[in-house]
Amino acid sequence: MSLLTAPRSTKAKPEETRSASEIRADKRRGRVGYLLILPGFIFMLLFFVLPVFSLLATSLYTKPPGADIGQFAPALQFSNYTAVLGSYWPELVRSFAFALIATVAALAIGYPMAYLVAVRLRGRKLLQGILLVLIIAPFFTSFILRTQAWKQILADEGPVVAVLRAVALLPEDGRLTATAFAVVCGLTYNFLPFMTLPIYANLERLDTRLIEAGGDLYANPFTTFRTVTLPLSMPGVIAGTLLTFIPASGDYINAALLGNNQNTTMIGQVIDSRFFRVVDYPGASALSFVLMLAILFLVILYVRRFGTKELL
Repeated sequence: MSLLTAPRSTKAKPEETRSASEIRADKRRGRVGYLLILPGFIFMLLFFVLPVFSLLATSLYTKPPGADIGQFAPALQFSNYTAVLGSYWPELVRSFAFALIATVAALAIGYPMAYLVAVRLRGRKLLQGILLVLIIAPFFTSFILRTQAWKQILADEGPVVAVLRAVALLPEDGRLTATAFAVVCGLTYNFLPFMTLPIYANLERLDTRLIEAGGDLYANPFTTFRTVTLPLSMPGVIAGTLLTFIPASGDYINAALLGNNQNTTMIGQVIDSRFFRVVDYPGASALSFVLMLAILFLVILYVRRFGTKELL
């Protein structure tokens, strides 16, 4: 029996050589496929596409002379965008800066955690399960409660401030709450599982024989990590950084509870204020649209620069 056998052809038959029953079966499968994606298409149309167009239209509204508070008329008032950008660009830049720092911190904390669970503890199912539960445990409580807990931990009367004052790392009248440090800590903690889990899912499929091969070729552990482990885990790193950076950029709760002063105001707080307090719907819509476009632009640049074929 020959070991070399002709590979089975995977090319589709030409249309003229296919039977009528095969053509009908293909058309039936095509119709089933369209029906399967129809609910998702309708959902995205109703809850994403239409709200985005409504937001865009509202951002161009204008306030007629003599109109009451909250009354606006459809128009093409493009100056709404220049007005909000001129007034709130510091908050927009600060939001991206906080989100970037929190993303880097979450990567520095989350990658070793994911590597430990997925690679070093591979085969020890019980310990892996316990650590995975600890990683996702924050999801078992409310986002607001978690942030409120951080406010208590970093409070002036809390243990962290007391220790830092005792070792002279913080002045006697120094504080952590209402600072950029507290907001970034809150962002990092709340979005850490979004960073860790994608990296774990990627490292869990890593073939550890490749790491052993690096050692057999006399590469030190750092070189093996840099040339083997990290490139193979980049899809998880890219997914984790996107899942962390995007929601952190528009975060409102951490900035409101842990910051809540002029130096820590993020763009989410400004949008909330323009919508519900100032009742400036066009301005708030314009800011929301600017934030969405800025995030989309940054994500495209990031994925094109560091992305992998799995994400493109």
